[in-house]
Amino acid sequence: MSRAIKHLLTGGLIIMTMAVSTAATATGNDLKLTIVNPQNLYDPSPNGYSTAVITPRGARVAYISGQGGQDSTGALSPDFAVQVKQAYASLRAALEGIGARPDQVAKLTVFVVDHDMSKLEVLTRNVKDMFGEALPAQTLIPVPKLAIDPMLFEVEAVVALE
Repeated sequence: MSRAIKHLLTGGLIIMTMAVSTAATATGNDLKLTIVNPQNLYDPSPNGYSTAVITPRGARVAYISGQGGQDSTGALSPDFAVQVKQAYASLRAALEGIGARPDQVAKLTVFVVDHDMSKLEVLTRNVKDMFGEALPAQTLIPVPKLAIDPMLFEVEAVVALE
Protein backbone atom coordinates (compact mmCIF):
# COMPACT_ATOMS: atom_id res chain seq x y z
CA MET A 1 0.00 0.00 0.00
CA SER A 2 1.45 3.40 -0.94
CA ARG A 3 2.40 5.97 1.71
CA ALA A 4 -0.24 8.37 0.34
CA ILE A 5 -2.99 5.79 0.74
CA LYS A 6 -1.87 4.89 4.26
CA HIS A 7 -2.06 8.55 5.26
CA LEU A 8 -5.47 8.95 3.66
CA LEU A 9 -6.84 5.93 5.49
CA THR A 10 -5.43 6.95 8.84
CA GLY A 11 -6.94 10.41 8.40
CA GLY A 12 -6.35 13.54 10.41
CA LEU A 13 -3.24 13.04 12.49
CA ILE A 14 -2.91 16.08 14.72
CA ILE A 15 0.61 17.44 14.98
CA MET A 16 1.40 20.82 16.49
CA THR A 17 4.93 22.20 16.33
CA MET A 18 6.50 25.54 17.19
CA ALA A 19 7.93 26.07 13.70
CA VAL A 20 5.33 25.05 11.17
CA SER A 21 6.18 26.42 7.76
CA THR A 22 2.95 25.67 5.95
CA ALA A 23 -0.13 27.08 7.62
CA ALA A 24 -3.26 28.70 6.27
CA THR A 25 -6.06 30.44 8.06
CA ALA A 26 -9.74 29.83 7.43
CA THR A 27 -11.43 33.07 8.41
CA GLY A 28 -14.95 34.18 8.99
CA ASN A 29 -15.72 37.34 10.98
CA ASP A 30 -13.73 36.94 14.21
CA LEU A 31 -13.18 33.18 13.96
CA LYS A 32 -9.83 31.94 12.75
CA LEU A 33 -9.04 28.27 12.39
CA THR A 34 -5.40 27.68 11.59
CA ILE A 35 -4.92 24.86 9.11
CA VAL A 36 -1.55 23.13 9.42
CA ASN A 37 0.07 20.84 6.86
CA PRO A 38 3.75 20.53 7.89
CA GLN A 39 6.13 20.31 4.94
CA ASN A 40 7.90 17.29 6.41
CA LEU A 41 4.65 15.26 6.22
CA TYR A 42 2.60 14.06 3.27
CA ASP A 43 0.30 16.87 2.01
CA PRO A 44 -3.23 15.50 2.42
CA SER A 45 -5.05 18.51 0.92
CA PRO A 46 -5.43 16.95 -2.57
CA ASN A 47 -7.36 14.17 -0.81
CA GLY A 48 -9.77 16.54 0.91
CA TYR A 49 -8.40 17.02 4.43
CA SER A 50 -5.71 18.78 6.46
CA THR A 51 -3.18 17.30 8.85
CA ALA A 52 -4.22 19.53 11.75
CA VAL A 53 -6.53 22.41 12.59
CA ILE A 54 -5.99 24.69 15.55
CA THR A 55 -9.08 26.35 17.00
CA PRO A 56 -8.85 29.89 18.36
CA ARG A 57 -8.38 30.47 22.09
CA GLY A 58 -11.72 30.78 23.85
CA ALA A 59 -13.83 29.33 21.03
CA ARG A 60 -16.88 27.36 22.06
CA VAL A 61 -16.98 23.88 20.55
CA ALA A 62 -20.04 22.15 19.09
CA TYR A 63 -20.28 18.48 18.18
CA ILE A 64 -22.56 17.51 15.31
CA SER A 65 -23.84 13.94 15.44
CA GLY A 66 -23.29 11.65 12.50
CA GLN A 67 -25.27 12.69 9.44
CA GLY A 68 -26.19 9.88 7.09
CA GLY A 69 -27.54 9.83 3.59
CA GLN A 70 -31.24 9.95 4.48
CA ASP A 71 -33.37 12.45 2.58
CA SER A 72 -36.01 14.60 4.31
CA THR A 73 -38.41 11.64 4.40
CA GLY A 74 -35.81 9.30 5.93
CA ALA A 75 -35.35 7.33 2.71
CA LEU A 76 -31.88 6.07 1.75
CA SER A 77 -30.71 5.67 -1.82
CA PRO A 78 -28.83 2.41 -2.45
CA ASP A 79 -26.20 4.51 -4.28
CA PHE A 80 -23.09 5.42 -2.26
CA ALA A 81 -22.48 8.72 -4.10
CA VAL A 82 -26.08 9.84 -3.52
CA GLN A 83 -25.82 9.04 0.19
CA VAL A 84 -22.55 10.96 0.54
CA LYS A 85 -23.95 14.02 -1.22
CA GLN A 86 -27.07 13.93 0.98
CA ALA A 87 -25.01 13.47 4.16
CA TYR A 88 -22.97 16.60 3.38
CA ALA A 89 -26.18 18.52 2.60
CA SER A 90 -27.49 17.40 6.00
CA LEU A 91 -24.22 18.45 7.65
CA ARG A 92 -24.55 21.88 6.03
CA ALA A 93 -28.13 22.15 7.36
CA ALA A 94 -26.94 21.13 10.85
CA LEU A 95 -24.24 23.82 10.69
CA GLU A 96 -26.80 26.42 9.68
CA GLY A 97 -29.02 25.22 12.53
CA ILE A 98 -26.33 26.15 15.07
CA GLY A 99 -25.38 29.38 13.29
CA ALA A 100 -22.09 28.05 11.90
CA ARG A 101 -20.42 27.88 8.49
CA PRO A 102 -18.30 25.16 6.86
CA ASP A 103 -15.11 27.16 7.51
CA GLN A 104 -15.72 26.73 11.24
CA VAL A 105 -15.48 22.91 11.05
CA ALA A 106 -12.22 21.83 12.68
CA LYS A 107 -12.59 18.03 12.44
CA LEU A 108 -14.64 15.48 10.54
CA THR A 109 -14.96 11.78 11.21
CA VAL A 110 -16.41 9.77 8.35
CA PHE A 111 -17.61 6.18 8.49
CA VAL A 112 -17.75 4.17 5.26
CA VAL A 113 -19.38 0.76 4.95
CA ASP A 114 -17.24 -1.73 3.01
CA HIS A 115 -14.70 0.96 2.16
CA ASP A 116 -12.55 0.50 -0.92
CA MET A 117 -10.40 2.82 -2.99
CA SER A 118 -13.18 3.46 -5.54
CA LYS A 119 -15.08 5.45 -2.89
CA LEU A 120 -12.27 7.94 -2.22
CA GLU A 121 -12.98 10.10 -5.29
CA VAL A 122 -16.61 10.52 -4.21
CA LEU A 123 -15.55 11.44 -0.67
CA THR A 124 -12.84 13.87 -1.79
CA ARG A 125 -15.12 15.64 -4.28
CA ASN A 126 -17.86 16.18 -1.69
CA VAL A 127 -15.45 17.46 0.97
CA LYS A 128 -13.80 19.88 -1.45
CA ASP A 129 -17.21 21.07 -2.71
CA MET A 130 -18.28 21.90 0.83
CA PHE A 131 -15.04 23.19 2.35
CA GLY A 132 -13.01 24.55 -0.57
CA GLU A 133 -9.48 25.38 0.61
CA ALA A 134 -10.44 25.40 4.33
CA LEU A 135 -10.13 21.62 4.65
CA PRO A 136 -10.76 20.32 8.18
CA ALA A 137 -8.76 17.58 9.84
CA GLN A 138 -10.44 14.29 9.02
CA THR A 139 -10.42 10.61 9.91
CA LEU A 140 -11.96 7.93 7.71
CA ILE A 141 -13.07 4.78 9.51
CA PRO A 142 -14.05 1.74 7.43
CA VAL A 143 -16.91 -0.16 9.10
CA PRO A 144 -18.86 -3.33 8.29
CA LYS A 145 -22.23 -1.62 8.90
CA LEU A 146 -23.86 1.47 10.40
CA ALA A 147 -27.00 2.06 12.49
CA ILE A 148 -29.40 0.85 9.80
CA ASP A 149 -28.60 -1.70 7.12
CA PRO A 150 -29.03 0.40 3.96
CA MET A 151 -26.84 3.18 5.40
CA LEU A 152 -23.46 3.31 3.60
CA PHE A 153 -21.95 6.58 4.88
CA GLU A 154 -21.99 8.84 7.92
CA VAL A 155 -20.14 12.08 8.76
CA GLU A 156 -19.81 13.82 12.13
CA ALA A 157 -18.17 17.16 12.86
CA VAL A 158 -16.44 19.19 15.55
CA VAL A 159 -17.13 22.90 15.07
CA ALA A 160 -15.49 26.00 16.59
CA LEU A 161 -18.23 28.54 17.29
CA GLU A 162 -17.82 32.29 17.46
